[in-house]
Amino acid sequence: MFCFISRYMLTGLFTILPIVLTFYLLYWLAVTAESVLGGLIQIVLPSTLYWPGMGVVAGLGVLFLIGLVMHAYMAQLLFSKLEQLLSHMPIVKPIYGAFRDFLDYFKPKEEQSYEQVVSVQVNDNMKVIGFITEHEMHKLPDGFNDDDSILVYLPLSYMIGGYAVLVPKSAVTPVDLSMEEAMRFSLTAGMTGSNGSNHKK
Repeated sequence: MFCFISRYMLTGLFTILPIVLTFYLLYWLAVTAESVLGGLIQIVLPSTLYWPGMGVVAGLGVLFLIGLVMHAYMAQLLFSKLEQLLSHMPIVKPIYGAFRDFLDYFKPKEEQSYEQVVSVQVNDNMKVIGFITEHEMHKLPDGFNDDDSILVYLPLSYMIGGYAVLVPKSAVTPVDLSMEEAMRFSLTAGMTGSNGSNHKK
């Protein structure tokens, strides 16, 4: 009886937890923006002109401006230098790297470097899901620019990271999955399945 109750309680927990965490994160971001940016606005504006929520609106505006500026070459260059600096800091490097890799999975499609979802034939009995990252092999350094091969990223399940591997083109087969479905499938080791309604057309 106890096992029966526990199983359904865990099912309920795993069902509601992603929803709760999502809304809690949004709530935390809104409260933080209101506290920090709202406080700055109150310093500048008279109290009679300030109304609750201006900090959240300002936060959205700041995010938009950062995204806009990051499309400029000089901004990308400066940000790249900053990332290089962070990558040489002993304590910051692993923490920043883990967050950076995780958030890269959720970038808009046009910012993703991945071009296509494929299955890679490892041997006669095994295939793995991967993402083509480079079709034009001549762009790669000498030793990696074999025209008969292709560069594929193989993500790891239940952890952040993966492998970029050169494989023969003959071992690669396109898979009818969207980038989001394939990432979800790989990161959860296939336990979430896939939603056929979101397949690429």
